[in-house]
Formats: sequence, structure tokens, C-alpha cells
Amino acid sequence: MTINIISLTEPGLALATALKEKLSSTGNEAMLHHKPTPFTKVVQTLFNEKNELIFICATGIVFRTLAPVIKSKLIDPPVLVLDEEGKFVIPLLSGHEGGANQLGNKVARLLGSQLVITSAANYIEPVYTVGMGCERNCPTSYLEGLLNDCLQQAGISNKSIKALASIDIKSDEVGLIETANHWQWTFTTLNKEALATVEDQLTQKSDIVFREVGVYGVAEAAALVAASNITGQPSELILPKQKNTKATCAIARSFYE
Repeated sequence: MTINIISLTEPGLALATALKEKLSSTGNEAMLHHKPTPFTKVVQTLFNEKNELIFICATGIVFRTLAPVIKSKLIDPPVLVLDEEGKFVIPLLSGHEGGANQLGNKVARLLGSQLVITSAANYIEPVYTVGMGCERNCPTSYLEGLLNDCLQQAGISNKSIKALASIDIKSDEVGLIETANHWQWTFTTLNKEALATVEDQLTQKSDIVFREVGVYGVAEAAALVAASNITGQPSELILPKQKNTKATCAIARSFYE
């Protein structure tokens, strides 16, 4: 899915250009549309084609333009709005189900901006889970070092995590077991059929991993499924896959209804 950045002013264009470069450097395909003409047709077409949209303009413009084509948070693409100075990132549409909150978190981290989430669910206590993949017999130091970095990036405490999850072929991985015990987290493993159910939510897909274990990603998928299993509700990534030379890690979140 392509991230489309739409700007209307010269300051907005400068921010859009910088954001496009930062997104591209992290492996995300991004396209820039400055003063697209005809504006309404271009924007509505991008929306109907399920493209991720980032607007650098007033929220009123976005609402008036998209109102005729908005259908449901379950099928509409994520939409963000940024101010021209890049101080604030606001997930406007499809926050949880569509991934706008997740995309907003990514953009906020890249720009050093404040993420402003207004979804009602954010007033409910969230459930966080960590997903990890690793080489066989991976030293605990590699796992915990990566975990500390990920928790810091996500801005959450280790005490907020409910479980550490991985694929079932890692059920006897000593390093993962020891890491979960060290943090006093539940350690859970999931089969490839369960992990495949969230394939469409993965930010990164690896053909190499698929050939090895039968799924396109372990860390992100394990985190997503584990969080959803705890609450019985949909989950979202708040930190996409991070890695070092021996392990991968992602963090997901869900909310009790």
C-alpha cells in the first residue's frame, strides 16, 4: 500500500518532502501530491483505491473533501492530518481498524512530533504484547537489548506488557523463555495458521521467513495475535518490526470492549 502525502502550501510542501524522504528511508513507498488538480477528484480517487493518506492542511478541508466517499472504519483507508510545522500528527479516520493510529505513531516518531489520538478507546486501559523472532539459541543479551530499545521507542514501560509471543517452533527457545521470566511476562507461542490471520496487518513481509516457517513475519504477527487473544478484540501495531543481528521485535496493542 502506497502512502500518499498531500500538501497545499509551500511550508506544507517542505514538510511533505522531508516526510517522504524519511518514510522512504524506512522502506515505505510514499508519493507526494502538491496542490493536486482537480483536488476533490484526485483525493477521492486515492481514498477509494484504499491508499493511506497524509494531509498537511486544515482538518476541515479533509472532512469536506472526503465526506461523500467515507463508508466505514472497517474498510476505509487510514487518514492523517499534520499541521504545516509538523508539530502534531492526528489520526483522523480509521484509527484502530484501518491502522491510522499505527501510521500516526510511525510518522510522529520520524518527525519528532506529538501524536494526538482522539479515539474513545484510548480512555480505556490498553493491553500491550511483544512479539519476537530470533535465531536458534539466540543469547538473552541480544533479546533484552532489542526489547529495551523497542520499549523506549514505543514510550511504554515493561510493566505494561502482558505477554511475549512467538511462533510455536520457538516454544523451547531458552532465550525467549528466560526473557519472559525475567520481565515476569507470560510466554506464549502460536502456530502458523493463527499468525497468518493477521497477514494483511504486517508492515513488512519476508519471503525468506515464509520459506523457513510458513508465515511472512513472526514478530509483528505474534504480537498482534497475542494482544487480540487476550482481549477478544482487534489489535494494532504500535511499533513495527525492529531488529538486530539475531532477533526481531514488534509491539501491539488491543483494548477490552
